Amino acid sequence: MRKIALNARFYSHRPTGMQRYGVEMASRMANDLDVLRPRRPLRGAEGHMWEQAYLAGAARGRLLWSPNNTGPLAVARQICTVHDIIPLERPEWFTPGFVRLYRWLMPRLARRVQHIIAISEFTKQRLIERLGVAPERITVIYNGVDACFSPRPADEIERVRTELRIPTPHYVLCLGSVEPRKNQARLLAAWERVARRFPSDVHLVVAGARGSSTVFTEVTLDRIPDRVHFTGYVKQEHLPALYSGALALCYPSLYEGFGLPPVEAMACGTPVVTSASTSLPEVVGSAAVLVNAEEIDDIGEGMRRVVESADLRASLRKTGLAKAATYSWDAAAALTRGLLHQFA
Repeated sequence: MRKIALNARFYSHRPTGMQRYGVEMASRMANDLDVLRPRRPLRGAEGHMWEQAYLAGAARGRLLWSPNNTGPLAVARQICTVHDIIPLERPEWFTPGFVRLYRWLMPRLARRVQHIIAISEFTKQRLIERLGVAPERITVIYNGVDACFSPRPADEIERVRTELRIPTPHYVLCLGSVEPRKNQARLLAAWERVARRFPSDVHLVVAGARGSSTVFTEVTLDRIPDRVHFTGYVKQEHLPALYSGALALCYPSLYEGFGLPPVEAMACGTPVVTSASTSLPEVVGSAAVLVNAEEIDDIGEGMRRVVESADLRASLRKTGLAKAATYSWDAAAALTRGLLHQFA
């Protein structure tokens, strides 16, 4: 029996965002961890019950690593990775039941566990300021980028574009689940204002599934402008080519603890337009066009600048590739492994 147990509840979920983090890290740390996972997929209340009731006994006094924001309150000998505290900061984006759970759980868990891993300095500061966690109890370890995210050849881009039924090779991409935080309503309004300036074969591609109705409040996209294509959920194996084929990624998220899509896009050589708020300026640095994501005109101007300027796209491609190279899942796993063994 290994001396570190992994809270692997994330295997019950489709691998996006936090779940991607769990999968990437667990695959690199398999020799260090006893993986504790539900015997069948558990969602919602069932998943939380498994975590709070079963997991404490299954850990058997060992150090438990909970990599996805939540963990069992009964286990003090625990390290928790906190990606963000969005339900506490922007409760209007979530269902009342989800907010009640996180308001009850997260402050108690933050006080209870031995140590916290934050995925950005931004998240660390929010934990300090909002939940009163002492700075010395938090270690920042950035997310990584999988090696599959690299500029893809033209034939692969064309194959994926055909499979996703994207009607043109010239597109601006937005990747993210359809939920309030991802800001698709403002993106579509911005697109409608600027698209008339672009050639008629330049489209907007919105990729991502609709957010869970048990977690997020409803997003109503009343008006869909011309030349907008929705793909729905995109499998990870298609993402590198989808990024690589885009003129730009426009990612006007209103709140991120890290923000994987901008970094993955940069690793594929794709210019990025993203929000000048929360963790995103920290993560992308000077390698992206930053916009005020609450201003429709500013989002549109960011897209316009990148679509209309080949020189800007070339510059962003160069700086983006260099910035993305500073993020590594192998490095994140090595740092996390060292931290866990300090407490094991």
